[in-house]
Amino acid sequence: MGGRFVAGEWTTKKDWEKETGGQFKRQESQFRNRIDPQGLYAPEVDRYHLYVSYACPWAHRTLMVRALMGLDQVISFSAVHPLMTDNGWHFDPTDSRFPTPDHLYGHDFLRELYLKADPHCTGRVTVPVLWDKKTESLVSNESKEIIRDMAIHFASLGTLDADLYPEALRPTIDEAMDHFYEPINNGVYRCGFAGNQEAYEASQEELFGALDHWDAVLREQTYVAGEQLTLADLALYATLVRFDPVYYVHFKTCKKHIYEYPGLWRFVCDLIHHPRLRPTLHMDHIKDHYFRSHPQLNPRGFVPPGPELNYS
Repeated sequence: MGGRFVAGEWTTKKDWEKETGGQFKRQESQFRNRIDPQGLYAPEVDRYHLYVSYACPWAHRTLMVRALMGLDQVISFSAVHPLMTDNGWHFDPTDSRFPTPDHLYGHDFLRELYLKADPHCTGRVTVPVLWDKKTESLVSNESKEIIRDMAIHFASLGTLDADLYPEALRPTIDEAMDHFYEPINNGVYRCGFAGNQEAYEASQEELFGALDHWDAVLREQTYVAGEQLTLADLALYATLVRFDPVYYVHFKTCKKHIYEYPGLWRFVCDLIHHPRLRPTLHMDHIKDHYFRSHPQLNPRGFVPPGPELNYS
């Protein structure tokens, strides 16, 4: 299921890191530069390139922001192949189902880009990646910072008037995203990659406690921060839209489906039909990635054809 760099040397790993109690431990992003109009990485048209996986919820956030702001001609992107191998994320322009070229360098593997940025880098090779074509450097691989920078500093460059991070709501948005990150966004992974029964059950309890809370919130208001679509909604939606088709089975988050939560399901159905968001959702990539890239969870790699969900 991939590997990691240690001082620039690639090492294959078959499982994610765990904490002492068996809890899945997500690594910290190692590239944390920011877009700054007065700094090295100023917002400019056609300067930046996103590397994403359609399967990854963290990368999906960046594509949704790009779509909602009308940044199609401002920030280009390349998508990796859905299958993660021992060499990590890779590109395959010849695959008839998932043609996925690296539009900048023609790389075979995303890890080549990391080495180009830092020949001695240490850590996992993750998406999304915000790449600067001008300086040929990796700006950031931290999704929450990438989408905030896009929403703030690229607003004047987009063709659509979408204020996804309004100044008056920023404390509410940040608090909400921090509130559901660990139990929900990361929580589904904590269930799936738990190291023991106790860690799995603890993670599932936190996950469904948080889902109960946000279902109650979304029964009373349209969006996470009130009545305006913001970055917080995209961050929550990216996890919820994958929940029933994938996480419920693959990560054993099977206490309840999202469609059993009236508030959450209405929210998912609203966003899945959004005309700018719909083209960013590639369920074929999502299912192919999860069910084929984690042999420790699904040894035969079967990709289930269902479920049949009514998004109306």
